[in-house]
Amino acid sequence: MSLTFALAASHALRGLHLYLLDKLSTLRLMTKFFTYSTALFAGLALLGSTQHAEAQQFSKRKQYTSIGVSLNAMNYFGDLNPATNFASFHLGDTRPNIGVNITHRFFPRVSGRFALAYGRITAEDADNASASDVNARFRNARNMNFRNDIYEASAVVIVDLIENRNNYLKRPDFVPYLFAGVAGFHHSPQGKNASGNYVDLQQLQTENVAYGKFQFSIPFGGGIRYRINRNLDAAFELGLRKTFTGYLDDVNGNYQVVANPAADAQYFGHGITNQGESKIPGLDNPGNKRGQGKNDWYTVTGFSLNYILNPKIKNPKFR
Repeated sequence: MSLTFALAASHALRGLHLYLLDKLSTLRLMTKFFTYSTALFAGLALLGSTQHAEAQQFSKRKQYTSIGVSLNAMNYFGDLNPATNFASFHLGDTRPNIGVNITHRFFPRVSGRFALAYGRITAEDADNASASDVNARFRNARNMNFRNDIYEASAVVIVDLIENRNNYLKRPDFVPYLFAGVAGFHHSPQGKNASGNYVDLQQLQTENVAYGKFQFSIPFGGGIRYRINRNLDAAFELGLRKTFTGYLDDVNGNYQVVANPAADAQYFGHGITNQGESKIPGLDNPGNKRGQGKNDWYTVTGFSLNYILNPKIKNPKFR
């Protein structure tokens, strides 16, 4: 009876420990997000103050709204990239991303945009890490794979590098621009198990970490916009997303004694390792490095078409 009580107490303490770690991780995430958000909005407030004088001459009659659709290419920077440096990515891992947006021009240079988008990121150690490469054979032996569908809502401020003090009819033909803002997204990484079926990884807690499916990011980047006709613009844009999670690919920290007894949890936590071309005995021993311990990023690059909703333009009256 005492042994049963001791085991129950041990499981209870372990559960409490994981719960507290999860809450601490959430607190750290929120702290980082609000730190970056505060800095971003402070910068935008400063920009807004410099635009105040211009706004006096930029009446509401010159403001306008557009709606648009976008078709993009999506990729990610994380633990399953071909190399450990930030800019490494595998072109074969690129997946489509689609989105819709609404944009309103407030000042000669400044617009606000709200957008919804859906896309997928994916990668496999077997494709991106060579067993013959001394710097990659550990990742080849790790043998991890994932795919992750991302649903994103974002709000950004767009700053044109060429201003337009007139109405939309006299806007420039080419306008380069920069943008930055905040975004929230839902994600749920999946991995292909020993049977070849995709299963949800978040609930397995392969590193004993209960990370959330809802996360925040800081979107920023630049693009160039081209006027097609009176009401239609086309744009090419490169955007990056700085996230506050290292688990877009379900890999971040060290190998653990996986608490979840489910077969898939044990497989992705240990069994998948050394099932590829490279074999490194003991690689999956608890405490050994599994990931880089860094937050993941993803990119959205592509084209959009934006239609300007006809604003009312009052012509001057002559007597």
